Amino acid sequence: MQRVEHSLDAGFTATPIAGLDGDLQQRTNRRSHSIHLTGVLAGDTAKDDLKKLQDATSAGDELDFSSDITSALDLQKVVIAEFRSVEAAGEPNRFLYSMLVVESPPLPPPAQLSTFGGLDDLGLGDLGFDTDILGDLQDLAGEVAGAVDQAMSAIDAISALASGSLSAGDILSPLKDLTGKISAIGQPLQDALSSFSSSFHSDEGGG
Repeated sequence: MQRVEHSLDAGFTATPIAGLDGDLQQRTNRRSHSIHLTGVLAGDTAKDDLKKLQDATSAGDELDFSSDITSALDLQKVVIAEFRSVEAAGEPNRFLYSMLVVESPPLPPPAQLSTFGGLDDLGLGDLGFDTDILGDLQDLAGEVAGAVDQAMSAIDAISALASGSLSAGDILSPLKDLTGKISAIGQPLQDALSSFSSSFHSDEGGG
């Protein structure tokens, strides 16, 4: 290897602004470090050495790389992006080569799913929203559904009584059960709905 050349694109994009001398430079991200290598392969092992470089380029695997010019760059892995070789007539077992080696940084960690669909990361917890209230409302909804079923049973009993197939004592039993169940869930339902509503309102004087 006879020459090592390092280059780096800092990742700035020029944007013209009316009334501004020059362009606004906005940085998107740092590009990969690029190292351009040139050299000569000569001697009895030249052909074997050339084949190793050609195979490494074809495979496209990440490789370790170090040199004096890149010692401060913290390069972990590189790939061979381009490779060229030249053989001249009358010069057996001698090959000129050049290759472009670029940085291949590790991928960032995968995104993590969080509870409540990730909404807690948007500050929903700071608003005082209590997700436990949803479970309470679901339980109360089940009890209301049960009360509706009880009411339907009472209606069926009234229809049966009208047809003369039930006594007055039979119809009073489902009505008493319905009244007791509605009374029992009334206050918890009111408390749960009040808590659910207050979670979407800030205190007086708040922003």
